[in-house]
Amino acid sequence: MKSSKPSFTQTLQKALQLDFFSDLFGNTSEQKARPEPISNESTATNGKTDGQRRKILIQDQVLDYELRRSKRRSIGFLIADEGLRVTAPRWVTLAQIEQALQEKQNWIVAKLREKREQQTKRMQPKMKWEDGAQLSYLGAPLTLRIASGLQMAVSHDQEQKSLSICLPPEASEQQLKDRVQSWLQQEAKRIFNARLPVFAQNLGVRYHSMSLSSATTRWGSCTSEGKIRLNWRLIHFSPEIIDYVVAHELSHLREMNHSADFWATVESVLPDYEIAKKKLRLHVAADLAVF
Repeated sequence: MKSSKPSFTQTLQKALQLDFFSDLFGNTSEQKARPEPISNESTATNGKTDGQRRKILIQDQVLDYELRRSKRRSIGFLIADEGLRVTAPRWVTLAQIEQALQEKQNWIVAKLREKREQQTKRMQPKMKWEDGAQLSYLGAPLTLRIASGLQMAVSHDQEQKSLSICLPPEASEQQLKDRVQSWLQQEAKRIFNARLPVFAQNLGVRYHSMSLSSATTRWGSCTSEGKIRLNWRLIHFSPEIIDYVVAHELSHLREMNHSADFWATVESVLPDYEIAKKKLRLHVAADLAVF
């Protein structure tokens, strides 16, 4: 009777499966195929070893990364503001870690580029809520025009790409924000309700309802009952990004997962969805007005 215990090769293959947590990089010459000794500068807490700074040559760049050892079963990459962090099982050798880094170098370089672009955007000055201020509406600048009045009216001029808001002379900045946010949410509901039936028909699905979301970490969601929730802040982005999120959520009514079949479903109604998906991922909080 054969043993059910996995072979060393099978165990190694399983451990080298890469799981990516977020989004940055890492050099070294080839190391001997033996576990790396723990540095004297490292300390262990809760089964994890504090990081050790290392370097690796990737695409003609010397990349710095932090290597941590833990009891986890696979090699994990985390790209954060401070750089690339690699977490690996204690028994995986440096040579194996570097091989994994080389295999995923294109992914790493792309994620680093995205992170740097995001950091650059964060350094941009914050919007001032005043006459002439601009915010993004459907991917283009929208200029605020503030006028004194008692009607509290809001008027959108598509040709001038401006939004006129009438407010009492004593109105506060928060009142201005509330008026603009209310208008943006109305626009979001109008546009979402116009695009949902189009993609639902193309996909051959039916959804139950649509409601606006103010979630801070999700652009949309869909339940098996067909209840769609879309983040109203999508109104800041271009129509192609809005269409991507709409098609994404409706596709879950055919595939309640993110399998290859799911992405094929999205592609069937939005062939260029990858472009919109990438653009959405590049947006950071600095792109959006703070209400």
